Amino acid sequence: MALVAFNSPSQEGRYALRRTVRTGAARRRQGRILTGAGLVLLPWLGYLAGTLPPAEAAAWVTLDALEAVCLLTAGTRLLRADARYRAPAAAAAVLLLADACIDMATAAPGTELATATAMAVGAELPLAGLCALLAARSAKASFAAN
Repeated sequence: MALVAFNSPSQEGRYALRRTVRTGAARRRQGRILTGAGLVLLPWLGYLAGTLPPAEAAAWVTLDALEAVCLLTAGTRLLRADARYRAPAAAAAVLLLADACIDMATAAPGTELATATAMAVGAELPLAGLCALLAARSAKASFAAN
């Protein structure tokens, strides 16, 4: 029943089909990067849940789980050439940027700060930039360009 509410038929009584377009090599590569990053986060969630104190684990696992969902959704939609990838890409960009900022702000000086900086510079900020770029582009123009 809930799916019918979100996918109600148009005025003609037919269900609207999702718009698909052809995708180029660059979009497939970007889709693989986002999907791979989302998959890498899944074992990381288990590590965080097992090593952090329960109060901290709840917050970090929730944040990283949301990141994984957004990355996987955007990535798989890019791979399927589904034009609805922009919203999850935008959400992933915001979550990744927030994650990098919180990591840096809460890290203790020394190796913890160095690790947070390396993760921000090496993974979170580049992924956030890619997601923001994908979210800002027109879906039709981005698929037509590749």
